[in-house]
Amino acid sequence: MVGSMKYRTFLIFGAPGSGKGTQGKIIGMIPGFCHLACGDVFRSLDISSGLGQSFMQYSSKGELVPDDVTISLWKEHMQKMQALGRFKPEIDHLVLDGIPRNAHQAEMLSDELDVKKIFYLRCPDINTLVHRMKRRALKDNRLDDANESIIRQRLETYEKESKSVLDFYGEDLCIRLDATQFPYEVLRDILLEMNTR
Repeated sequence: MVGSMKYRTFLIFGAPGSGKGTQGKIIGMIPGFCHLACGDVFRSLDISSGLGQSFMQYSSKGELVPDDVTISLWKEHMQKMQALGRFKPEIDHLVLDGIPRNAHQAEMLSDELDVKKIFYLRCPDINTLVHRMKRRALKDNRLDDANESIIRQRLETYEKESKSVLDFYGEDLCIRLDATQFPYEVLRDILLEMNTR
């Protein structure tokens, strides 16, 4: 982080299959915005580094990566993005999805993030999410999205963890949006809400 400047941040929040990655990528292409998904951080890891080996130790067993490792990886990735000129905190807004994952991570990032709004993509029908994830598994060859019982377990875990993050930031920052709309309609709603900050 440059000096003590906090990153002006929008969080895109939603269950797996709600479309948060799609929206984040589109918004990240708009000048003045930089999108970062937590999955991108993990995928760009140098597995020969200390942090990379720490990550592999958990992910190879199918376990959740501990918060301190996740946040260290995220901070290291942000420094690289700034060094490469891909993120300029003095002019860019940061758009995050997949992090913070729980209230403890939100607390750990409180010195880094100035969260302006949380866009919560809601899909009240769990079966719609399951269907979307199965379709994504076929399209993108994502094996973790192919098994229905694993999908439902991921959605349950998400619901438990997400409530603590929303409680941490408070209702005032949270904008609930209908994730069952067409993606361009969700994008329109997000952009309209960004304009009212």
